[in-house]
Amino acid sequence: MWFPAIAAIALISVLSVAGCGVLLDRRADRRAKVARAAYPPTGQLLDVGGTTVHAHVEGAGPDLVLIHGASGNTRDFTFDLVGRLAPHYRVIAFDRPGLGWTDDPGDAAIDPAVQADLLRAAADQLGVRNPVVLGHSYGAAVALAWALNDPGGIRALVLVSGATMPWPGGLGLWYRISASALGDAILLRLLAAFAGKRRADEALAVIFRPKQAPKGYVDHIGVELTLRQASLRANARQVNGLKPHLVEMSRHYAGLHLPVELIHGTADTIVPIAVHSDKLATLLPNARLTRLSGVGHMPHHTNPEAVIDAIRRASAHSAP
Repeated sequence: MWFPAIAAIALISVLSVAGCGVLLDRRADRRAKVARAAYPPTGQLLDVGGTTVHAHVEGAGPDLVLIHGASGNTRDFTFDLVGRLAPHYRVIAFDRPGLGWTDDPGDAAIDPAVQADLLRAAADQLGVRNPVVLGHSYGAAVALAWALNDPGGIRALVLVSGATMPWPGGLGLWYRISASALGDAILLRLLAAFAGKRRADEALAVIFRPKQAPKGYVDHIGVELTLRQASLRANARQVNGLKPHLVEMSRHYAGLHLPVELIHGTADTIVPIAVHSDKLATLLPNARLTRLSGVGHMPHHTNPEAVIDAIRRASAHSAP
C-alpha cells in the first residue's frame, strides 16, 4: 500500500522542483563556480585520451600513488599525509574520475577497473614506475583493480579502510535514491543548491567517529567541490554500482601474489573491518593486516604513523 503513496509524493516533488528548476540550477551553478575558484587544482591537469586527470605530485624518492575514497579528492591527502611522505617518496595523488578536478568519463567509470586504467595511463605520463599504490576506502577497490589489471607493474599495495569485498544486503535508501534519475533531479539538485557547512560537519563527524576531524580539515578539503551536482552524481553512481564489480574482482584476489598491507580500524562503521579487511586478508597470499583498536574510518588522519609504517614496509619490497 505504501508504493502508491511514495509514487504520489515523488510526482509532487518532481513537479515542485521542475517549477523552480531554473532557479535551483542557477544557484547550484553559482556555488560550483565559487568552489572552483576557491579550490583550484593543486597539481597538474593531464590529458589522458581526452579525459582530464588531476595529479598532485610532490617529493622525491620511490613512486607512491595515493587514491582517495568516495566523495573525496586529493585534498584529503594534501591536508597532512603528503607533507609527511614527500621527504621520502615521490608522491602522486590523483583525483578519481568525476571528483575533484578529474573529468567524469560517464557510466564506464562505475567499474573500478576503468578508473584504474585511467589513473595508470596518467601515471605513465608522469613516468611512474613500479609504484606502491595506496587506496583509501573506495580507492582501495581501484588500487586492487590496478593490481589485477597490471600485477607485474606495481611494487605493493597499501589498503586503508578498504571497501574491497562484497557486503551483505544493500547500501540503504540514500544511495538507492541518489543514484536514480529521480534522486538526481531532486535530491542532488537540492544538495548542490543549498547544502552548507553544517551538513558537511555532520557528515564528517560520522566519517571520523569515534575521533574528530583535525582542526582546519573541513576548510582545506574543499567540501564545496564535492557538493557540485556533477560530483554528487558521479559519486552516487560509482558507490551504488560498486558491489557487482567487487563480486567479480574477489574471485581473482587469490591470484595476487604481490605484498599487500591492510590497515583498518576496528571501530569503522562506514566500511566494517569484519566485512572487508578480515575477509580479504584470508584471500590474499601475501597480506598483512594491521587492526587499529577503537579507530574509525580515517586512520591516515587519526593514526598517520600506522599508515606510514605500512607504506615503509610495502616500499621495502623489491620492485618486480
